[in-house]
Amino acid sequence: MIASIVDLVLRALIVLAGTALATFALLWHAPGDPAQSIAIARFDALVTDEVIAIVREEVGLDVGFWSAFQSWVRPLLVFDFGNSSVTGREVLPDLLTAIFYTVPLALVGLAIGLVVSIPLAFVATKRPGGWLDRLAVAIASVGAAIPAYWLGLLLILIFAVHLAWLPAMGARTPAHVVLPALTLGLGVAASLTRIIRSGILEARAQPFLPAIKRRGVSSKAIGRDHVIPHAAIPVLTVLGLEMAFLLEGAVMVEIIFGRPGLGTFLVTAIEARDFPQVQAVVILTALLFVTVNLVIDVIYRALDPRIGEQDA
Repeated sequence: MIASIVDLVLRALIVLAGTALATFALLWHAPGDPAQSIAIARFDALVTDEVIAIVREEVGLDVGFWSAFQSWVRPLLVFDFGNSSVTGREVLPDLLTAIFYTVPLALVGLAIGLVVSIPLAFVATKRPGGWLDRLAVAIASVGAAIPAYWLGLLLILIFAVHLAWLPAMGARTPAHVVLPALTLGLGVAASLTRIIRSGILEARAQPFLPAIKRRGVSSKAIGRDHVIPHAAIPVLTVLGLEMAFLLEGAVMVEIIFGRPGLGTFLVTAIEARDFPQVQAVVILTALLFVTVNLVIDVIYRALDPRIGEQDA
């Protein structure tokens, strides 16, 4: 078990290193002059070649790719994200402020997804192939096909414009989180409903369950000890992927609903070619993603020790 966890941690570190290098390379080789973009964002005006040259030297763009990458990655090893190339402020405080707005939105969206998907999946599996089952699958399929930006605009049109029940833009009150969280949560619910339904049906179809039932074991005990653990493995996999979806979707949703957060923070940084800010967001999301997957892999081995034996 310990050897498996060490192996998973090493893989996670490799993923983080690859993500950092790939992101830096994409920013470095993107079209246009990053020094010019930073200078324009910093001074909010057209700038001269002399100013651009000063900015290029100041932010370390006058050296080679590998030298610049090493200068950036060394402090990152001690979680020092450096200073913004545009504002000059430390990146970490601004990043934490953005996280303060995004994390609650993602958690509420995940909660909505679970609240909708679990009852819907259990109703669908009461009578597989029945009209309720077909209706649940149809709703989940339609929900999975709807883009987040289209759903967000539709919710704004209905609940903010026509009905005037909820605010559409900003993040001043708890009511401002309802529409963006619904946009995220309904997308999560669509994926989870299908996976939970399939996991339950597959677990109930295991050949050993009738023999256990004939021994006098109650249906409740069978569900608790056999069906739920078996169905939980694919559900955990999707939950790990949905965490990435929530982070990616939150970026777009925050832009649509005019919310501050990682989305606004990242888009502004990309437009200004602010390397430290963009890299901070990417590293943070990659770290969260690999951490969630690491935790899920450990839970896998607790639910089914055979998974660890296969890797050994």
